[in-house]
Amino acid sequence: MIPRRRIVLVCVLALLAGFYLPALTRWLLGLLWLPAMEVCGLPMPGLEVACEPARRLDVAIPRMAEFVLLLAALAGLWGAAVWCLRPVRDLAQPIAHVGPQNLGYRIRRHGRDELAQLSGAIDQMMERIAAGYDGQRRFAANASHELRTPLAVQRTLIEVGMAQALTGEQLELLTAQLLQTNERNERLIEGLLALSESDQGLRSSTPQPLDEIARGVLAAYQDRATAAGVTVESQLDRRIVMGERVLLERLVTNLVENAIKYNRPGGRLAVTVGRSPALTVANSGQIVPAEAVAGLFEPFRRLARDRTNQSGGAGLGLAIARSITQAHDGIIAARPLDGGGLRVDVQLPVPH
Repeated sequence: MIPRRRIVLVCVLALLAGFYLPALTRWLLGLLWLPAMEVCGLPMPGLEVACEPARRLDVAIPRMAEFVLLLAALAGLWGAAVWCLRPVRDLAQPIAHVGPQNLGYRIRRHGRDELAQLSGAIDQMMERIAAGYDGQRRFAANASHELRTPLAVQRTLIEVGMAQALTGEQLELLTAQLLQTNERNERLIEGLLALSESDQGLRSSTPQPLDEIARGVLAAYQDRATAAGVTVESQLDRRIVMGERVLLERLVTNLVENAIKYNRPGGRLAVTVGRSPALTVANSGQIVPAEAVAGLFEPFRRLARDRTNQSGGAGLGLAIARSITQAHDGIIAARPLDGGGLRVDVQLPVPH
């Protein structure tokens, strides 16, 4: 029986008891005690002295009866409360044994009552927790893979250098390859640290001029865009957002850097700062399938044809951008552009 029905049943019984219990008490007193008091009222010699204790009890017994009834009522209420909440206690027992070793456990209680709704909410919570654990496992596996590959390259290059005497040209080539691999490791570790810091949320939140931040980032990347043959266009309206300047700079930097890195010679990069969305970064480039857009925000996720490029990216740019946006209570979304390329929109709350 569900708790609602149990509570209703207890309330009905309490109402009936409250209605009939006083009458029952008076009937029992009349049955057991009042005949004796009638006998004490008869004019008999010596009866007056014998009935004196009974007359004193005539005052004490109703009070004792009230006290006993009060204790019985409290005990009944306690028992009724335990009985009503027993289904919740039965539900708590299997939940107490849920842990990382059995995240697939689900209650799956049928019905429309309150316990079924609570069970459904717990099952949904377990789904989110399991998804979070799976995401952490995938992240650890992907990070290990990303670090293993350059470390294996470094080991091979060192073994080659130790196995034979190298000419000056060979030594210079080997050193350049080692330096390039080491720089890639540094970028990967830096990206992991940035992702970890942004996932921790904001340490402080102050008004920040997003247009000035974007202008500074574009100025810093102008030479790189020119070298890549990418034309930069910007429309930076005044926009104040609440947040951390360092994280906002990293957000704009990641989007601009990705837009240049995955562009094409003769392509374009457009950066817009406004009210809604707060920031838009659009770039030309290769065709991006619509079904692949959501996955680009996952760590170490790239398009299939990008896995063998030498751009030095670790696949963390959009993942960091999403984490920073969420830390600022914002929403980031992307969609492919006709003719190739990607448009990323960042919605940020308007300060009050």
